[in-house]
Amino acid sequence: MTLEISSALLGRLLAEAQAAPGLEVCGLLFGTSALIAAAEPCANVAPDPARAFEIDPAALFAAHRRARAGGSAPIGHYHSHPTGRAEPSATDAAGAMGDGAVWLILAGQDARAWRTVKPGAFEAVEFDVVTSQS
Repeated sequence: MTLEISSALLGRLLAEAQAAPGLEVCGLLFGTSALIAAAEPCANVAPDPARAFEIDPAALFAAHRRARAGGSAPIGHYHSHPTGRAEPSATDAAGAMGDGAVWLILAGQDARAWRTVKPGAFEAVEFDVVTSQS
């Protein structure tokens, strides 16, 4: 399966990560199983945001409430690895629930997509960056 993301959205997420050197940024992804259509930045409430991320639970609950009211449902989330690679870390694996959620990991100018396949395990997801439409 291949995901699509617009060049404008991916560029915005990479810029967000680069604007917070030394900290993991994070947020929610919205779309379908084939498309990351939107992203919403969220506060990282992890005790050590330089080494881990935790999406603000209030933002997650609000997103699920909007989805129940007919809005887009979260399909996953994004976060950055300011000093690492765009692949799941041991900390990421410890938090992966195996629910099929998309994890978009940003590192420098690199971005890679993953899907949780079982608790603690990921599979790489190919994604295409499509030219943004005006």
